[in-house]
Amino acid sequence: MEKSQQLLTRLNEIGQSLQSTGQALALLGLGSVGMETNRLDQYSDLDFFAIVKLGFKARFIDNLDWLQAVHPLAYFFQNTVDGYKALFEDGIFCEFAVFEPQELSDIPFASGRVVWKADGFDETILTPQPRPYHEQLIEWHLGEALTNLYVGLGRVHRGEELSGSRLIQHYAVDHVIALAQHIETVQPVPEDIFNGERRFEARYPDVASHLPEFVQGYDRNMESARELLDFLERHFEVNNEIKSAILALCES
Repeated sequence: MEKSQQLLTRLNEIGQSLQSTGQALALLGLGSVGMETNRLDQYSDLDFFAIVKLGFKARFIDNLDWLQAVHPLAYFFQNTVDGYKALFEDGIFCEFAVFEPQELSDIPFASGRVVWKADGFDETILTPQPRPYHEQLIEWHLGEALTNLYVGLGRVHRGEELSGSRLIQHYAVDHVIALAQHIETVQPVPEDIFNGERRFEARYPDVASHLPEFVQGYDRNMESARELLDFLERHFEVNNEIKSAILALCES
């Protein structure tokens, strides 16, 4: 059985296991096993919400027998108060959370696919609630990127290579990712609203082609900073004073 079908079958089996407890209400598939099954491949995993009856959340978190009944687990740990990351013995990885119905209105999540629901369950509560969105201004992301470069280079000169690397090759790059929408027309590829890095190469191929220049590695912070500064200057109006300060640190 190919991996994509194996994942969908496993998710259906989890739904059947939840049903058999008599204490669950629904199973919501998310991500590539949710509304975007066309993205399934050999590297996909299972992301899901188990919705359980009022008062039974702790039972499903404290005892994973309902999951073990589907297939033995090789490894698992509770990564949030609501759920786990787990690896089945056959190599299928999953990340899940358990909620009672009244909690869903306060939980940010993307639209999913109802894999199983109990008779009479109101699945409309599985629709994400609209939330106010405040897009940061171009000037904010640009300013953060430039000051990340400046501070990061100072850390490198101080001998704090790890901290400097993260500021230059991680945080500054995050802001370039956020600015990509103002540089290039986005491609029609599903967006991960919680993680802008996901599928970035497919969504913004032109900007992504520069990533090897921005992230050159632990020992190439100066070179990475130069490339980032040059890229930002080509697309936005960069203040000359901060530019000069960054270049001075690159050259010293």
